[in-house]
Amino acid sequence: MGKGIENLISARKLLRANVEKSQALGLSLEKAGPRLNEINQRLPTLEVAIRPIRAQRDALSTVGGHINRAVVPAAAVLKVFDAIHGLEKSLSDPQHNLQGYLGVLKRLEEALRFLGEHCGMAIQWLGDIVEYLEDHKVADDWYISGLKKALDSLRRLEVGEEKGRLDGGLYEVAVNRLENEFRRLLTENSVPLPMSSQSLPGERACIAPSPLPVAVIHKLQAILGRLITDGRLENCVAIYIEVRSSNVRASLQALNLDYLEISVSEFNDVASIEVYIAQWGKHLEFAVKHLFEAEYKLCNDVFERMGLDVWKSCFAKIAAQAGFLAFLQFGKTVTESKKDPIKMLKLLDIFDSLSKLRLDFNKLFGGAPCAEIQNLTRDLIKRLIEGACEIFWELLVQVELQRQTPPPPDCSIPRVVTFITDYCNKILGDAYKPILTQALVIERSWKHEKFQERILINELLNLVKAIEHNLETWSKAYEDPASSYLFLMNNHWHLYKYLKDTKLGGLLGDSWLRDHEQGTGYYSSLYVRESWGKLPALLSREGLILFSGGRATARNLVKQRLKAFNDAFDEMYKKQESWIVADKDLREKTRHVIVQTIVPVYRSYMQNYGPLVEQDQSASKYAKYTAQSIEKMFDSLFLPRPLKQGSSFKAKRLSGKFSNAVVDQYKTSPVTV
Repeated sequence: MGKGIENLISARKLLRANVEKSQALGLSLEKAGPRLNEINQRLPTLEVAIRPIRAQRDALSTVGGHINRAVVPAAAVLKVFDAIHGLEKSLSDPQHNLQGYLGVLKRLEEALRFLGEHCGMAIQWLGDIVEYLEDHKVADDWYISGLKKALDSLRRLEVGEEKGRLDGGLYEVAVNRLENEFRRLLTENSVPLPMSSQSLPGERACIAPSPLPVAVIHKLQAILGRLITDGRLENCVAIYIEVRSSNVRASLQALNLDYLEISVSEFNDVASIEVYIAQWGKHLEFAVKHLFEAEYKLCNDVFERMGLDVWKSCFAKIAAQAGFLAFLQFGKTVTESKKDPIKMLKLLDIFDSLSKLRLDFNKLFGGAPCAEIQNLTRDLIKRLIEGACEIFWELLVQVELQRQTPPPPDCSIPRVVTFITDYCNKILGDAYKPILTQALVIERSWKHEKFQERILINELLNLVKAIEHNLETWSKAYEDPASSYLFLMNNHWHLYKYLKDTKLGGLLGDSWLRDHEQGTGYYSSLYVRESWGKLPALLSREGLILFSGGRATARNLVKQRLKAFNDAFDEMYKKQESWIVADKDLREKTRHVIVQTIVPVYRSYMQNYGPLVEQDQSASKYAKYTAQSIEKMFDSLFLPRPLKQGSSFKAKRLSGKFSNAVVDQYKTSPVTV
């Protein structure tokens, strides 16, 4: 009984142990399931990995050589690639060590060239081994397919845009940094010239020094030498043009060149912008000789190794972007303004400025890249010559047209007379005669005609003859002979005094001048005789010497004659107080003659017969003046009025020709006290 219980207990323990083992085994199997699945998934890869072991002996014996031939160049490429990234640490900032930077960049370029030359070879050999593996069934299709995909990706990279990025873009970054250094050197060393419109060194013939230090130029050249091999010349040229044109523009802005943008509608005539035209010549000379000359030299220094076309094209774009064309546009605007004689002189001023800079223009803007500047300059010169010559040849017609207008009511010198005489002397002066002659020679050559200097002289003499004819015609238009004589006296004196010792006077000759001097005296005498010379006769002594009619009769005669004198004097003075004798010497001389004609006679008359009326209750009515008061009244006679502002001789444009009568000849002569 006891033994049976022990057996049961042993069986129970055994059964429990088996159950626990079964549970443990179940847990182990449960954990082994995922591992078995993983092993199952890896089996194909393992199968491929061990396939060569299962390949035929002759295939296994030859595959090693093929693999070695493909792996050796591939390993060399990888070694160079590692070296490239080693150079990255050596690429310091080019600002601190430009030569060192360029040296590292050169080594980087050589490494990339090696990669470029050998990558294709390595890929080709790798392709050969893949093809061998496929042909000899050394690897299965899945493995071969993966290798082919990898090779296709390498081939696309090798022949596509990424070929230049075999270094992962390191070289491009390095070159960009070098391009930025090019810009930095230009920007930090391009400083506008300090100047002002009040202190132009126009008299200096020297050329401004190079606007960049020599050391900077050498650095720019070194950078260009590097970047040009990378196809970045256009980038460098664009940077250079941008920086240098901006610098020149800033230099010009200090000259206050806003007037260059003026349009024809913004001014009435050339005289109103005369100051701008004078500034234009100085500013143009300064810009050409000191700014653009320096830029021309600098372009040559920096881009000389790139070729003539490159640096000249660069300079042409700098000149255009810096605002040089605005100078030529201003000249064109002046040529489009209304025609008048002053405009002719201003056109000649502009032509003269361009002529003086002709050699500079040919040097700076003579190449094909500056074709636009050349064309605009030629067009401007053509406009200047044609415009100036057209006005010159039409002057005589305009002077003759003034003959139809009435003379000045104040008997003064017509404005056209003073203007034309002054104008002719200006034309004959050293400032205008050579340049006008040059313009006329060119104009005649365009018409295939020969120019002779005598043509110019004769035209000016004809102008003076036309003025003389006008004076004669105008003098006949006065109803009062006295005003006609005073008018002729004024104008004869003007022609004599203000043409004597002048170039125009020299052409006219001494005999011509003497005729006008004598004409002054002649018409002065006629003027006095026809006006103030008639007054002394009113103070007749007839019937007063012997008092034949008694004292009362004498008093009445004196009263009558004094009243007649006073009335005639007042009327004549009132009439002539608006008349003008502009020349001070002639005015004083004329007053003196009038005083000597009237005052002595009046003084003597009053001394002898004044007492007859001085005690009369109405004495002030007859003894109205004293000799001194009459003399003093003449001191205010013939004084010129203040001159009005404006052009002296205008002519409005009408269908391309001067209008027929737009001369303001009622203004007094500019020759004043």
